[in-house]
Amino acid sequence: MQPVRTYADFSSHSGGGGRIRAMARDGAVLALSIGRNIKRTSGWIRFPYYHHVFDDERHGFARQLDYLRGFGDFISLDDVVGLLDSGEAIDGRYFCITFDDGFKNCLSNGVPILLDKGAPAAFFMTTGYIDSDLEKDREKLLGFFDHGKTLMEFLSWQDCRDMAAAGMTIGSHTVNHVRLAKLSEEAVLRELETSKAMIEENLGQMCDHFCSPFGIPDHDYNVARDPGLVRASGYKSMSTTQRGATRQGALPHQLRRDHTLANWGNHQLRYFLSL
Repeated sequence: MQPVRTYADFSSHSGGGGRIRAMARDGAVLALSIGRNIKRTSGWIRFPYYHHVFDDERHGFARQLDYLRGFGDFISLDDVVGLLDSGEAIDGRYFCITFDDGFKNCLSNGVPILLDKGAPAAFFMTTGYIDSDLEKDREKLLGFFDHGKTLMEFLSWQDCRDMAAAGMTIGSHTVNHVRLAKLSEEAVLRELETSKAMIEENLGQMCDHFCSPFGIPDHDYNVARDPGLVRASGYKSMSTTQRGATRQGALPHQLRRDHTLANWGNHQLRYFLSL
């Protein structure tokens, strides 16, 4: 088995039924998007986030960045946190692009497009998978997804250093890609502190940002416990998967983000980023 290179292959495990559901969903979103648009009034930050840019998603990703630029400016996660911490009004319309997991195609396909479009991005690494070997670590890699049918290639630490040198932000996505809500406080701290230390040791720079795997509040992480543990571990922000806009007064340790696929049509962006 070779590592997956295309979204068509990545989604093939779901079979014909999955493709039909995806088509039906796309049609429903197209209908719902009629009359909607990304707001042109100022005062917000949106976080479109991705997991991958496969070979057959390059064109779609570039098109999406061009489309988003028509509605706002791209800023880094450091700039977002600085703005929120300042307490000042959000005086523009901003997009902050992030990626979860640490797949190799984020560098090979995503970063060149980001650089070409002048868009900084943050990449959250599952550090226990960085520098994994496709042969020696095959069983572990196949276990990354519950269905066990997909072999993904992850970034190396040198890749991470190259991305940081190119101006990208490297953050933590835990060591083992685990749901924090299922862990004891001690185990959560171990995931947070170990992944942070691994990134800082291998990159020679601070790791200031964390993203909760899966990321649904009070399902995948404990709202009353985990943001505080993230803050206590030295992170300046925590990203979730709860959709919505970030506005003045938002908490840096409960950032909302909007899940996005790189081949979605503009109507998908128009709908989800208008909510």
